[in-house]
Amino acid sequence: MLRPLHALLLSCLLHAPLGWSADGPDCSRAFTLALHEHGQLYASPSDSGIDRDIADELIRRSGCKVTVTLIQRARIWQLIESGALDFSLSGISNAERDKFAGFAWYFSNKYYLLVRRDAEVAKISDFARNRELQLGAIRGFRYSATANALVDQLAETQRVSYASGLEPLYQLLQARRIQGMIIEPFDYPAIESDKIREISQILEFGDAPVPHGLIMSKKSLSTSEQDKWRALIRAMRADGSTRRIFEKYFPAELARTLTEFKD
Repeated sequence: MLRPLHALLLSCLLHAPLGWSADGPDCSRAFTLALHEHGQLYASPSDSGIDRDIADELIRRSGCKVTVTLIQRARIWQLIESGALDFSLSGISNAERDKFAGFAWYFSNKYYLLVRRDAEVAKISDFARNRELQLGAIRGFRYSATANALVDQLAETQRVSYASGLEPLYQLLQARRIQGMIIEPFDYPAIESDKIREISQILEFGDAPVPHGLIMSKKSLSTSEQDKWRALIRAMRADGSTRRIFEKYFPAELARTLTEFKD
């Protein structure tokens, strides 16, 4: 016959939510996670990409019920801040975002300026000096320090054209309505297309790689629960799962560079 304490513990285990463990996230409610359309991070037509794979692995490890949706990036940040959305992926922090979001890093990358060849831009400062040149950017996106400085400087004089995603910016670039746009490694397949490669060149900003990670709403997740989700991301990095996901989309050495960093 079970002692009362043992019986209580057994009852708790038998009736715990799927995926429950003493150290794991609290799965007593369903969660929401939003992806955004962005190159190899996520493509909605095929419902595939790095962030889709990261989300699937995170859900599997947590054992929690998580509803995954597609939302524009600018809207994602608004929902995270209000607490109406629990998670998103591949987010970067800044002072403003740190007020309402926690992060769990799983990759780090540099940013580059994709610029039309006929704009005659040899270095980043050339773009800023020529008042005839227009920059394209995605609403709700922030980049590395120098890239952010360029966007902010040009925005003050209405020299930034905003779009909801990459594809509209590529179209504007080809139509000469913008002369440059900020890119990262996830955009490489598109810029390797003949239409883009023939008219453009890539310039480096020279900034250090920027950590990207799981975004967690501070309004909907307590600090202790954020730590539990952060531990899952760290475990994915530690056992090589994150790197293997990136290797599906990048050469092995680039995948290693993107996923092996100090946070």
